Amino acid sequence: MDLLLDTHAFIWWNAQDRRLADVAREAIRDPGNRVIVSAASVWEIAIKRKIGKLSFRHDVLPAITADGFETIDITPGHADAAGSLPLHHADPFDRLLVAQARIEQLVLVTQDRQILPYGVPLIGVS
Repeated sequence: MDLLLDTHAFIWWNAQDRRLADVAREAIRDPGNRVIVSAASVWEIAIKRKIGKLSFRHDVLPAITADGFETIDITPGHADAAGSLPLHHADPFDRLLVAQARIEQLVLVTQDRQILPYGVPLIGVS
């Protein structure tokens, strides 16, 4: 399975935070799954650190590599699709992740219930 981590899932994974659902943790740990972090999440972490809304102890890119995760760039197609989504979710980073999951056929690892109406495959939402 190809997994795309929502920003909070990536942060919680790195912090070994118990808020990450067990099913999500198991899927990320599974060596048969490919785990991907979006450039959108890297951007979101950088912005939120800068404005003081987030404390992430690691350098993001080395953390992705150390975890054995892959990255996905933002393409014009992803950006266009994100902008065309219904406004079920106002967060532009999450909308971009939904677009990437749709286009690239990825399973989104998230606990954000606002993503449910988009109909993308999810792990972690109960």
